[in-house]
Amino acid sequence: MAKGKFKGKPTGERSFSSEEQIAAGTSAGRPKTFKKKQAEREVYNRRQESDEEYDRRQESDEEEPDNYQKNKHKGTEGLIEIENPNLVKPKNVKAKDIDISRTTDLSRREREELEKQKSHERYMKLQEQGKTEQARKDLERLTLIRQQRAEAAKKREEEKAAKEERKAEARK
Repeated sequence: MAKGKFKGKPTGERSFSSEEQIAAGTSAGRPKTFKKKQAEREVYNRRQESDEEYDRRQESDEEEPDNYQKNKHKGTEGLIEIENPNLVKPKNVKAKDIDISRTTDLSRREREELEKQKSHERYMKLQEQGKTEQARKDLERLTLIRQQRAEAAKKREEEKAAKEERKAEARK
């Protein structure tokens, strides 16, 4: 025994189980998934049993149509017949039943997206033609910038010409 202030763990010595014990499920250290697998097997067996009972009932119904049993409903389901509006029903359409001439109905989002694209295209055409306010403002700005650049270029040429004259006078 160890001397001192602290005691050892109360678990004692570790014991290891063999592979046979693990496979048999008798070991103390079962795998964590053991209970899940066992539960799955039980569910699978129950389903098989219920399927067999269902098959037996179907056979007996075919033989004896007088013994027709009504399906049991939960709660008020049998009293009130309501279709669930949120239930998505599968749409099975056969190829021969498809009407090619009919166009598909677009959803609200798709319609809005198409309208948005068309309006943007119309606006861009008007913009190119210069018929929108923004296009007019842009054209005005462009003309002002061209005038300023032309004036600046003229000024530079005058200054250059003046500089050359000064150089020519300085040489004489």
